[in-house]
Amino acid sequence: MKESAADPGLKRVLGVPGLTLFGLTYLAPVAVFTTYGAVAQITEGHLPSAYVVALVVMLFTAFSYGRMARAFPAAGSAYTYTQQTFGGHVGFMTGWTLMLDYLFLPMINFLLIGIYLHGQFPGVPQWAFTLAALLVVLTLNVLGIKVMSRVNVVVVGASVVLILIFVALSLKHLSGHPSPAPFESFTPGTGVFTGAAILALSFLGFDAVSTLSEEAKEPRRSIPRAIMLTTLIGGLLFVLVAWMGSLAHPGYDDFVNPDTAGVDIMAALGGAAFQTIFVGIYVVGAFGSAMTTQASVSRILYSMGRDGVLPKRAFSMLHPRFKSPVFAVAVVSAVSLVALFISLGNAVVMVNFGALIAFSMVNLTVIKRYIVDERRRSAGDLLRYGLVPLVGFALTVWLWTSLEGVTFQVGLVWMAVGLVYLAGLTRFFTRKPPVMTFSEADPADA
Repeated sequence: MKESAADPGLKRVLGVPGLTLFGLTYLAPVAVFTTYGAVAQITEGHLPSAYVVALVVMLFTAFSYGRMARAFPAAGSAYTYTQQTFGGHVGFMTGWTLMLDYLFLPMINFLLIGIYLHGQFPGVPQWAFTLAALLVVLTLNVLGIKVMSRVNVVVVGASVVLILIFVALSLKHLSGHPSPAPFESFTPGTGVFTGAAILALSFLGFDAVSTLSEEAKEPRRSIPRAIMLTTLIGGLLFVLVAWMGSLAHPGYDDFVNPDTAGVDIMAALGGAAFQTIFVGIYVVGAFGSAMTTQASVSRILYSMGRDGVLPKRAFSMLHPRFKSPVFAVAVVSAVSLVALFISLGNAVVMVNFGALIAFSMVNLTVIKRYIVDERRRSAGDLLRYGLVPLVGFALTVWLWTSLEGVTFQVGLVWMAVGLVYLAGLTRFFTRKPPVMTFSEADPADA
């Protein structure tokens, strides 16, 4: 469809490279150091093994996302797929649960920016760095996806350079201090599955790609490809960095502060200078991740607002010039203000529950749509649309049962709030929730 100045919809400007860069920026390859210390302790030094488990599980689920993106090339992610397959009530609850993760992910990135920059400049309050980053990201999201796509190139480029330097320094370190058991960290160990459940959050980048279907060129082709590329490239980078880190710093319980374990590792490899470079690039990566996470959740809110599931006049509002969901972006920024007074430990336990619920549901939507509804029963179809998503569902549930108790408590409370809101929206379930139309007309009329 040809764009015009009068076209009120989201702009289709992203191809496979741009979508993949968006997903990788969302993943933030250097974010492996965000949970490095905590998960290394949980797995007792088997962090690479936990990443391998998480990657295998996520590849199955990424395949399911790709199948559903072909069927429904519209903004909305797991919410869209579940709503169209299982109905509005289930779709709403899936989207609501996933929103728990999406709403808090930008907040975690802003919090990390404050923690790392305050460590480098202790004279400046942590909240000042956090607030400044929040305001800049808010501005970029209002300017629109095309501006962010250009920033993503810089963010991913800087992250890749840091990883290459890190790997080179790690190899240099190992040449003088050879490891007696270089693959020890890949063996099964205590807490690997619990660690993998936590690390599953690191792969939300492929779900984020699916939220950009209405801003993608040829979405039925480009979105599935970008989803698989994001998952595979990001996962391999995570495994590589975790492996090099485990070889260069075999200890897993001797970090000065588990929240900033990366600083200890970088200082040991390259001294104070490399430590400073690491902090700088890490902050850039966290900034890029904050920018893309906020963009993704704002588009989910926009999609639900366009449905009338959330207040329509507000959440379906697009900026008249930049075509960005300006009200939804502002709401996400307001939630992110929690980063000014919450600790990283408390923030992290709030996420993961929603992501694994959404991943499970997307796997089931593939089976329901293609095997049950469309009755595709050939051997190839049963493999692609039956066995693969079924394995993905089983593996995701397996990780889900490994989550900590606090995560379940927060997640179930959030679901209860959503259920109460849905009851009010549908007059105690006597009316159906609004159904998405997928129209590219004016969102106010959709």
